[in-house]
Amino acid sequence: MPLASRLHYYRRILAAYLLPGESHLTFWHDSPQMNANASINELAEYYMPFLQKADYCGPHDAVGIPLLDYHGEIGPQYNPVAISQWGLGHFNIYLRTGDEKRKQKFVLAANWLCDHLEQNSCGVWVWNHQFDWEYRTLLKAPWYSALAQGQGISLLVRAARETGESRYMDTAQRAFGSFLKRVHEGGVTVIDKDDIWFEEYVVNPPTHILNGFMWAIWGVYDYFLSTQDTTARQLFKEAVHTLRRNLPCYDLGFWSLYEQSGTLLPMIASPFYHRLHIAQLNVMYRLTGDEVFSRYADCWQHYISSRAKRTRALCYKSAFKLCYY
Repeated sequence: MPLASRLHYYRRILAAYLLPGESHLTFWHDSPQMNANASINELAEYYMPFLQKADYCGPHDAVGIPLLDYHGEIGPQYNPVAISQWGLGHFNIYLRTGDEKRKQKFVLAANWLCDHLEQNSCGVWVWNHQFDWEYRTLLKAPWYSALAQGQGISLLVRAARETGESRYMDTAQRAFGSFLKRVHEGGVTVIDKDDIWFEEYVVNPPTHILNGFMWAIWGVYDYFLSTQDTTARQLFKEAVHTLRRNLPCYDLGFWSLYEQSGTLLPMIASPFYHRLHIAQLNVMYRLTGDEVFSRYADCWQHYISSRAKRTRALCYKSAFKLCYY
């Protein structure tokens, strides 16, 4: 990362962690867990509860859509992933309580997704992030993400089922098209030999971020549940096969990797993302019945119980940040 970008990054991160008030981290860093109420055969509650995210107390716009405050030069922004997760949290609560105010909130999120899906330069329908983001390769606005595509679809197909309004399904169908296009065609999919990946950050070379890949897989699965589309079913199966084959590459023997960075030092997961990986793998086990996912979830949970492994992971994470960010 260039020096100027690195300084902006450190200034923004320090503000998010140290200054009083809400930041984007307030939204992201909830308590990751599998939703025991979710069904694998129908579009019931979402696979994670997102209850804390539904009650996010940070800034919202005039109509009630959440904004994430990134501080620094970025400031408050709409984030399609956050809006989808906020809506899914309200959807879960609505199904549990029948509270019409919760229904209004998830419908509000679904409407925002319909209104903001747009074609990129290749003509593919995506939800764009309208701010630059300091990744190891700077993501210049507007940029899109398989994570946003998957989570948006997961919310929209539920909104379509609950309300019967066709615009939600129509928007989900357009968004699903991004999974059918490779990155060089304006989509979010990378095919590497026998593996198919959905990229959270579209960069070259691809980094295969683990949590974003799994969330995107769930969006493809939800689209299949809603439509019985055979292409979606096959895409889901191929992505599950990729995840199964490559999980060993994310296991350091003491902690999980955030991504396949290709750097001398690996991009190790933070404690939050390590716990998120565990919750997601437990969901993958429920969706597929494949015990390899539960075995890795149990193994990575065991790493957390070891003080030595936690300390080693922190040292790796700190070294990576100093070298590459």
